[in-house]
Amino acid sequence: MAEIQGKADSGGKGGKKRAKKMSTRIDMTPMVDLAFLLLTFFMLTTTFAKPTVMQLTMPVKKTDDVEDTKIKASQAMTILLGKEDKAYYYFGLNTPNDPTVPKVELKVTDYSANGIRKVILDRQREAGGSEERAPIILIKPTEDAKYRNMVDILDEMNITNQKKYALVKVPKEDVDLIKEAAL
Repeated sequence: MAEIQGKADSGGKGGKKRAKKMSTRIDMTPMVDLAFLLLTFFMLTTTFAKPTVMQLTMPVKKTDDVEDTKIKASQAMTILLGKEDKAYYYFGLNTPNDPTVPKVELKVTDYSANGIRKVILDRQREAGGSEERAPIILIKPTEDAKYRNMVDILDEMNITNQKKYALVKVPKEDVDLIKEAAL
């Protein structure tokens, strides 16, 4: 509440009469109370940002009567997650021991929109929406890859609406392919 306090008259000599100067004191307690009430109200009624999660479908455990899923070389696209935020990719299957299959051509890109995303989208356009020709992406993180690279490539799978992809252990042949490309 606002209070007005006046000074007592000094009762001096006569002469000019001056107007009494009154001091003003404003009590800030109600305003502070109101501020804390509003702050408490908005803190309790707000909804916090909910964390977003990505749905991953994990395969069932392998048994003796179930064999590995075979994919066509024409559908296969392999992405190798390398060091220094590089993504290596090739089309087809890397089978250096099979002389009938041509050697794959390893290409390098990054995780930007004009990098691996453009490659995936181009590959999907080549399939023309056909389910039989739709690309199957094999993601193979190397030991030099960072966790952030793994999250980035999974985000790219989600952004490009890629339905079929798998996380696979990187074989020695693919590691050798990266070493050859570095030379």
